[in-house]
Amino acid sequence: MLFKRQRVLLTLLNALDGSVGNTDFQKLLFLFIKELGEEPSYEFVPYRFGCFSFTSYADKRSLIRKGLLEDNDQCWQLTEAGKETAKKRAIQPIKASRFCRLNEELRGDALIAEVYRRYPYYAIRSEIVEKVLPDEQSRALVAEAVPGKAETGLATIGYEGKSLERYLNQLLQNGITLLCDVRKNPLSRKYGFSKKTLSAACEGVGIRYEHLPELGIASESRRELKSQADYDALFAEYKRDTLPLRQQELDRIQQWIESDEERVALTCYELLPKQCHRRCVADALEPRMGMATMHL
Repeated sequence: MLFKRQRVLLTLLNALDGSVGNTDFQKLLFLFIKELGEEPSYEFVPYRFGCFSFTSYADKRSLIRKGLLEDNDQCWQLTEAGKETAKKRAIQPIKASRFCRLNEELRGDALIAEVYRRYPYYAIRSEIVEKVLPDEQSRALVAEAVPGKAETGLATIGYEGKSLERYLNQLLQNGITLLCDVRKNPLSRKYGFSKKTLSAACEGVGIRYEHLPELGIASESRRELKSQADYDALFAEYKRDTLPLRQQELDRIQQWIESDEERVALTCYELLPKQCHRRCVADALEPRMGMATMHL
């Protein structure tokens, strides 16, 4: 089974004659996704060399295991089986061929510069802006795309229904400097949200990651939640029995905000704050710090 986004990836790679270097392929995939104009099959974050999709690399590893891509750290390369699959299961192959013809000369620094000029937000964490954008006007557009420095404070965010890239962009665009994971067991079947992957991704975009499992709720306590009344009963118990014993953890969060001047986001799975215990943690911190919480 192939996801639609993986078929898009194979289609583009086949239209590029089956082999492209890592950085060039990220930029071409980004531009192609923008040109398709559909619901994005891949999303991107501002990274060391501009737009980057963690999910595309997870898919690369999956396609290598399926025998459709070569196991090559330097480039994206179709195997013979990959070429056959790309032809049989292509997504908009005519548009992909046209895109590749129009951009066949655009590679290396010229390709990176084109992306930076058209989409300056994705260059805000680039290590090579000065190299690829020698003109001051283009660099000024990148500087203008940097989200404004937000005040220190507290926010909450859930990752339900979000890609890793969309989630990270939401953190960046709201000035979050420290992500505090309040899951008891920071594991997820959804790509990008288990502790090791999430912490590395946060570090890659300049956000500090901390885990406070003591503030979590055991997974078995969450299995029979079918209505808001069920959630409310669980959280009432959590506020009564758990939070009073977690003053040390609450103190740490308060210190990050007040002493370290961080903008902290508490994170767990649920999209809606009213269905997640992170809301309870925020409610306990608000009177201590005299500030309201932003629920992203």
